[in-house]
Amino acid sequence: MHNSSNKKLAISDYLLNVVKENPSIPTYMLKRDEQNGFSVIYVNDAAISIFQPFEQSSLEAVSNQLQTLIVSDEKCGIHQNIPFTIQKKQYTYDVTIILIEDGIETIYGVTMYDRTKDENEKSILKGYKEKYLSLFNNNLDPIILVCENGNILDLNAITSKILDYDPKILVGQSIEQLIEENSMRNFQLMMKQTLTGYATEIQNCLIRHVKGHYLPMYIKAIPMETNNNVSGFYLVLRETATISDEQEQLYYLAYHDHLTGLWNRRALKEHLRDTLVNAEPGSELSVVRIDLDRFKMINESLGYNYGDELLKKIADRLGLYIDKSSNLYRQSGDEFVFIITDKSRDETSEFAENILIELSKPLYLDHQEYFVTASIGISMYPYDGKKMDELLIKADQALYIAKDRGRAHYRYYQEQMNLAFPNDALMESHLRRAIEKEEFSIHYQPQVNLVTGEINSFEALLRWNNRKFGYVSPMNFIPIAEESGMIMQIGDWVLEEVCIQLKYWQEKGYRPVRIAVNISPKQFIQDNFAMKIHEKIQKYNISPSSLEVEITESAMTDMQDTFTTLKELKDIGVFISIDDFGTGYSSLSYLKKYPIDIIKIDQSFIKDMELDDKNAAIATTIIQLAHSLGMEVIAEGVEKDRQVEILKSANCQKAQGYLFSKPIPIEHINESYMQHVKP
Repeated sequence: MHNSSNKKLAISDYLLNVVKENPSIPTYMLKRDEQNGFSVIYVNDAAISIFQPFEQSSLEAVSNQLQTLIVSDEKCGIHQNIPFTIQKKQYTYDVTIILIEDGIETIYGVTMYDRTKDENEKSILKGYKEKYLSLFNNNLDPIILVCENGNILDLNAITSKILDYDPKILVGQSIEQLIEENSMRNFQLMMKQTLTGYATEIQNCLIRHVKGHYLPMYIKAIPMETNNNVSGFYLVLRETATISDEQEQLYYLAYHDHLTGLWNRRALKEHLRDTLVNAEPGSELSVVRIDLDRFKMINESLGYNYGDELLKKIADRLGLYIDKSSNLYRQSGDEFVFIITDKSRDETSEFAENILIELSKPLYLDHQEYFVTASIGISMYPYDGKKMDELLIKADQALYIAKDRGRAHYRYYQEQMNLAFPNDALMESHLRRAIEKEEFSIHYQPQVNLVTGEINSFEALLRWNNRKFGYVSPMNFIPIAEESGMIMQIGDWVLEEVCIQLKYWQEKGYRPVRIAVNISPKQFIQDNFAMKIHEKIQKYNISPSSLEVEITESAMTDMQDTFTTLKELKDIGVFISIDDFGTGYSSLSYLKKYPIDIIKIDQSFIKDMELDDKNAAIATTIIQLAHSLGMEVIAEGVEKDRQVEILKSANCQKAQGYLFSKPIPIEHINESYMQHVKP
């Protein structure tokens, strides 16, 4: 066959448009003289490579066949399935002939498309398909082929036999119709994880038999890739009762979190390492670390069973954001990690904002509404590092800064964050000698009277400037101090320093100023806590009313012991305040029973209260409740004038925050503030 249309090109056009743009296609140029003789004037590398295994005579033989083809059919065009004999072997080509006009001589351009190669590839593909079908159909395990949207594409014979379904009925239906309701959550999570490109599995998934009963199955999901794109997955089923060894179960436990079903820390490291090894030049990757704010308080107040149920609900919400470019892992406790591929910084920021919005929605347990916020730290490949540990550590450093600077937002890693301890063990070692090396200091944050603008109270905040690693965030070292028991010694040091400062001010003749000291739950529950406070007051001969003991709701776990300790403190004459009010889960009845002087509204309710009516309503309600019980109210984390206006309209007495002053060293307090309180 041939195309009957003649084609004419200039030689320059032919060389540019045909030869150079298609260097892999065998191409010839033949010149025809007045006696109808032919000579080869150009052969490209692709044409020469065909005949390299053969003698030069093979190239001449092909040229002769092409000349015969031109002479026998004067019309240029496409000639399909033309046989060529080279060294006694038969080859088939499609031949395209173009007449090239140079004004003097007649020249033909010839390109050849290898049909033999196509036939060979088809034969190979056919062989692969036959092997695949043999493996699929004759496999002793049930296998179901599922497309990306969850519909069944195919199933092998043993699947039909065990589940007793007619394949014609199941094909095209959703795989989820076979899954029992209580198994659905883990099954959907497995599908999402598999579509990110990793094989995964679940234990004891209940699969519906055609007669209505359910069979417990171990399921392994294997990604089905087409052109490096996951277009579906294979489900390999095995009846749990027939598994003779525990290898599959051990594998599942090794790579999955037993509470949420998410990938665990081990899987995170292996997947991240593999992704970095296979990263293409110019690609971007983000490590997004998510830590729930104050989740420890939930566990302490509600109990660990409730905490676990909330973690599962949070995992389900985060699981909504698993897709081909985003995989989710439970790092530990209340910390989760996303690995995000192929997203720019702006797209990653949008992703983080969506996560924060999702987690800010209320959660329900036993018909009770709870709110949980989260802080997020982000590092990016290749800008923040190219190694797994480096990216994880830097995302962690960004996370701690986010928590230290107000929580409930996200931060990207920045170079100035790198002054941090590489691990908790080293931090604990340095922490044990921080007092001895005089690395601790106390900064004071003023509490401003919103009506008069006066300052007659401060909050004492501990700071640690390590000689080797520099400034260490309290969000990093306070939890370690509590877990190691060092918080007792550190807490005593803080109380001592505050009493020394109060004594100094009294001797200088300033009018009374109160300092609030944060007391950890472990300090507060000591049998002799009130006695220690009394001893320090007597030691420095300071006014008891100049000292404020600041405790959290989580410290008040035992009602009777709490009442006894608080009553002893009130008898001494110190002020008692409840820090971070509104974030705990204790009964509000304790406000009426306990001798509390001050309530401090947590900064999470102050943040964006000018934009969020709910936060404003909560803050206003807390203020009204405290006033009705005769208590003073201090708002924490105030950063905007509009927030002050809202607080003043609700008759909030005091506020502290960066709008007025950040926590500052005692030297600056003496220079800038104490002159205002001198009688």
